[in-house]
Amino acid sequence: MKKIQSLLHSFSKGEMILWGSSVFLILLSFFLFDRENYLTLAASLIGATSLIFCAKGNPFGQLLMIAFSILYGILSFAFAYYGEMITYLGMTLPMAVFSFISWIRNPYDGNKSEVRVNRLKGKEIIVMIALTAAVTVIFYFILKAFHTANLIPSTISVSTSFLAAYLTFRRSAYFALAYAANDLILILLWSLATTTDLSYLSVIICFVIFFINDLYGFINWRKMCQRQTNAKAETSEISDHFSSSKP
Repeated sequence: MKKIQSLLHSFSKGEMILWGSSVFLILLSFFLFDRENYLTLAASLIGATSLIFCAKGNPFGQLLMIAFSILYGILSFAFAYYGEMITYLGMTLPMAVFSFISWIRNPYDGNKSEVRVNRLKGKEIIVMIALTAAVTVIFYFILKAFHTANLIPSTISVSTSFLAAYLTFRRSAYFALAYAANDLILILLWSLATTTDLSYLSVIICFVIFFINDLYGFINWRKMCQRQTNAKAETSEISDHFSSSKP
């Protein structure tokens, strides 16, 4: 009970409002446009909850992302979005596992509820871009072979998902921005799906909510990065002061 209370106190009122509003809108859209596919509802609620934890740099968010990836992969398979299915089950899911391990092993100042933010160096950025380009080309032909619906948007979704997964694993603040870009692609994909089934409107609303949460996550991670950098500088100054004062 104390752990739950401590967890709740770690969120600001604004974050609780953001999460509460997200849950309310997801439930509202489900009962207005769907009312049948509870798998979609479960995936949406788990996804929204995952994002608020990830926005705080809490490794628990990655555990929830594992569950979301499984549910979303099943949902994508049902509509022949094989690119989404392969991406989430074959890439986002294992990367969420690796990211969880990475976040657990790199707590900030001993606080297991906040990961230490990392900044990518120049060479790694070049490697990341090259890997993303390679993944994009490879998956284009894979998805084409599977006769994936809406091939080009599906391929771009794979690209942004890979980029987001890589940045998440490397604990970069820009992972949330990459996921926000991916949300926009998914909004387009599921908008196309609604031309045959209006119940997918609830999925569109879900990813609009995810987009807002991911933007908040990017803003908060930038603040975390600045706070951790300032704290490190202050600690270094104090250490230098004591070192210079020794006889």
